[in-house]
Amino acid sequence: MAMSGVCGAALLRVLVLQLAWALVAGQVRYSVPEEAKAGTVVGRLAQDLGLEAGEPEARRLRLVSQGRRASVEVSGASGALVVSSRLDREELCGKSAPCSLRLEVLVERPLRVFHVELEVTDINDNAPVFPAARKNLSIAESSLPGSRFPLEGASDADVGANAQLSYSLSPSEHFALDLQKSNEQNTVPDLVLTKPLDRETMPIHHLVLTATDVGRPPLIGAMGLAITVLDANDNAPRFNQTLYEVQLPESTAEGTLVVRVNATDPDEGINSEMTYTVTNFLPLSGKDVITVNPRTGEILLTSALDFEEVNVFHFRIEAQDKGSPPLSGHCRVVMQVLDVNDNAPEVWVTSLSVPVPEDAAVGTVVALLSVSDRDSGANGRVRCTVWPQAPFGLVSTFAGSYSLVLRETLDRERVSEYDLEVRAEDGGAPPLRASRGLRVPVSDVNDNAPAFAQAVYTVLARENNAAGAELARLWARDPDEAGNGRVSYSVAEIGGGAAVSGVGWRPASSYVSVDAESGRLWALQPLDYEELQVLQFEVRAVDAGEPALCGNATVQLFVLDENDNAPVLLPPAGGGPGAGVAVSTASGAGSTELWAWATWGAPAGQVLAKIRAVDADSGYNAWLRYELWEPRGKGPFRVGLYSGEVSTTRALEEADGPRQRLVIVVRDHGEPARSATATLSVSLVEGAESALPAAGSGSLRAVLRSAEGGASAASASTATTNVWLVVAICVVSSLFLLAVVLYGAARWSPRSAVLSGPGPATFVCASEVGSWSYSQRQSRSLCVTDGPGKSDLMVFSPNFPPPPDSAGRDIQPEAPALLQTVSSVPFLPPSLSRFLPIPPSPLVPHCPSCLPAWQVLV
Repeated sequence: MAMSGVCGAALLRVLVLQLAWALVAGQVRYSVPEEAKAGTVVGRLAQDLGLEAGEPEARRLRLVSQGRRASVEVSGASGALVVSSRLDREELCGKSAPCSLRLEVLVERPLRVFHVELEVTDINDNAPVFPAARKNLSIAESSLPGSRFPLEGASDADVGANAQLSYSLSPSEHFALDLQKSNEQNTVPDLVLTKPLDRETMPIHHLVLTATDVGRPPLIGAMGLAITVLDANDNAPRFNQTLYEVQLPESTAEGTLVVRVNATDPDEGINSEMTYTVTNFLPLSGKDVITVNPRTGEILLTSALDFEEVNVFHFRIEAQDKGSPPLSGHCRVVMQVLDVNDNAPEVWVTSLSVPVPEDAAVGTVVALLSVSDRDSGANGRVRCTVWPQAPFGLVSTFAGSYSLVLRETLDRERVSEYDLEVRAEDGGAPPLRASRGLRVPVSDVNDNAPAFAQAVYTVLARENNAAGAELARLWARDPDEAGNGRVSYSVAEIGGGAAVSGVGWRPASSYVSVDAESGRLWALQPLDYEELQVLQFEVRAVDAGEPALCGNATVQLFVLDENDNAPVLLPPAGGGPGAGVAVSTASGAGSTELWAWATWGAPAGQVLAKIRAVDADSGYNAWLRYELWEPRGKGPFRVGLYSGEVSTTRALEEADGPRQRLVIVVRDHGEPARSATATLSVSLVEGAESALPAAGSGSLRAVLRSAEGGASAASASTATTNVWLVVAICVVSSLFLLAVVLYGAARWSPRSAVLSGPGPATFVCASEVGSWSYSQRQSRSLCVTDGPGKSDLMVFSPNFPPPPDSAGRDIQPEAPALLQTVSSVPFLPPSLSRFLPIPPSPLVPHCPSCLPAWQVLV
């Protein structure tokens, strides 16, 4: 029992290995008899291919036809190979044996191909057939016993044993049947005379020749023989050879002489004259291929030969004399057709899986191809290539079958469609070629994130812009197609926003919005420079792919000042000597009324009062100048253009009157300019009287004591003012000298101290602003009045990445002359210094529309 179990296990392993080897080889063989009924199961194909139950239908097991009707199909539910229509072996293969059909079976997910060889076996369904139902023979009565008379044999469309024929003759005392081998399979019946004939006793003999095949059940064919007994001519013609063998290339032209047969007759006269005829064609199509000259015996080619249809012809030549009765002789001719390379290869696309995703793995099967050539030998051996050679290639999977596979990775953004040509060439001389075109589109995969043209966008916008005004247009490029390349924009709240004076931190989305489709940047509300100077936020671009990819860009929005604030007059500082203030209202600009006292005889240049004003704007819009409107002409007073100090131009006299009314206009440099008006009433008093206002509600004695020291106090005030003027001049001169030194150091020092990188400056032109900008800014403050420092000039520098090690060798562009004026104009407030980490860089406007803004700055 143990030995029996071991033997059974070994036998099982052998069977499993054989099945695995058959599956690896990719070929399954079945056999089915012809004329099988539709629905007959040929084989359990799915089980033989190793598929589980339910897999044939899930994996779409199907049969691929190669141009010839296969008459079988794959059952979708069971995966069995069944007969679908009538199978006729003679129609499919003719006389060829065995009759094998090559089928291709496809299985998807994953895609595999199997080759099935289906052999259609012959059944005995064709009875022997004679060329004619009746044959007439004439035999001279002088014929000797043993004379032979060839008869035309029958043909059977079956093959093998079903086509092997045996002949029988109806009973006769004068004739018998003798079978002769014409080739290895066929026999030819000869009628043999066994007893001398006597025309006077029986002039005509009626016989029946029967042909029976050896099939099961055997089938029978019959031909009637009518034998007429003739008198006289007793010598039949004889050929010089009984067999003629000829070889002709299939390209032989029509009309070519195939062979010339020759027969002789020892009789004389008309009994020796012969005519040649051809009989017993095998196959019957040979009737249309040759013809014989009845007088000369020349056999001529009458139609084109085709090796692929028939490669050998058998027929008999009969020479019959003109005696009475005529006698005949016979010979056999075998004409063999030689193959010529006259058939080009044929290429079929049996399966095509398109489009191909651009992320398809190398080795992916794109198409299945079948190649064949009807020629034989070297003429039928085909070699296949694909052009262009990249990124696809051909892999031979079976004789005459190829797989088109992916050899390199694809990129739809570089090539979206491939036009391939599969070229086939046989081994003939000269070789014949064929080609088949394939179009392989590449489908898109979301492998590209949206990318902005710039990492940082700098946008300039003037304050007081209208809500809904377009500030800039951002655009991100995504080379993918359809939804993978459809980009939507949004403002990213993470890290975006601004610190607003008096409000605190506010998100960027409360100021700006971006159109999701077009990327247009809109202002949600009017911007106020006095509230917000810089707004930095991120714009995110997200595609519609799955999964979605995104890209970011930083937007730096600089608000440019508009002259929307008029100067505001401040009260006198510290209540100077003899000063007072009273505010009155007036239409238009604000108006302030001041008063002061001056002593008769005060020297020229004595400062009587100081007009103080501030402007909430910045830059030139906040740079104030003071003008004396009334009295016009040459008066005893003047106003400092930028200091606002009211001083005397000459010594005051009694002729000047007891009171002078001065109208002073404070005007900024904005466009258009805004102004405020101050009215200064100057009272001219004696030296003692000038001390009265200083005493307030004190006694007259106190006023008189103050009057005694009036002259010395005025002298001390004038001296103090002069000292401060000298100090201010020294400070301004020092600052100017320092600016010149710094400019020279920046000019001739190594360029890497200023230039941070080789990239170009990035800028965005806003629609409401003649745009120019750089992404970083510098500011300085210069105090020209007693009020707080103002920020008036905005200096931008290029936004470069951190410099590499070799950045010091780069050549810095030469700074324009504008840097020489930096110390002489107002600057930005210190509140913006956190945005300005590097020294000033050359100021170069990039947009022609920005020139007016530069003119204002300079």
